[in-house]
Amino acid sequence: MTGTILNGAAIILGGVIGLTIRKQLSERRQLTIKLLLTVLVIIAGLRMTWMSLGGGFWSVLKQVGIMILSMMLGNLVGKLLHIQKGVNWLGHYAAKKLGAAEPAKPNRISEGFIAATLLFCVGPMAILGALQDGMDGKWQTLGVKALMDGFATMALVSTMGWGVMLAAIPVVAYQGTITLGAEWIGRWLQQNTLMDSVNAVGGMLVFCLALIILEVRKVQVADYLPSLAIAPLLTWWWR
Repeated sequence: MTGTILNGAAIILGGVIGLTIRKQLSERRQLTIKLLLTVLVIIAGLRMTWMSLGGGFWSVLKQVGIMILSMMLGNLVGKLLHIQKGVNWLGHYAAKKLGAAEPAKPNRISEGFIAATLLFCVGPMAILGALQDGMDGKWQTLGVKALMDGFATMALVSTMGWGVMLAAIPVVAYQGTITLGAEWIGRWLQQNTLMDSVNAVGGMLVFCLALIILEVRKVQVADYLPSLAIAPLLTWWWR
């Protein structure tokens, strides 16, 4: 739960700072923060994958093959289930809520709460980070998300009010539920030495998030989430 607690705290802290200074960050500072976050995401993702590829040459080759096949099959399943399309729809709905916000509106507190909740909960980073936090105690992905959500809250409270900070409650509940459920799955995976395959795939998905943050390429990361379930199954079968 470390990552989820950090995420909730970052939203509240970002809101307090935003209400105190009531000043938008300059474009230069926003770019600097984006680059810093991207570096952290790349390091966290590649380190996770690298640490999961242990053993000799043939063992590593086998694990890489499982990782690639898992991501291919996972992407196919994700597209059949339209996971990314669903995430995109929720994202567009949140964007409409944010765009329609007016400081003079009396109901802007509730609108800020709804829009921020969707913004912070929608997307593969919340699900992937919560799963990693629960299965293997790796909170780094949610740590980066906490920084992103904190800065976003700083910007949003100036136009949508303190209601944005209330989004910390559903964020903690949503991600915390996934984390607690993943703890049981993680224990089973570790007992059967299947955790490395999940971390290898998870690391590559985290790395792909860096491409999205930098807007280098639009990777449909949500469609790859089923890979996290397929990887241990392939590892079990390929023994």
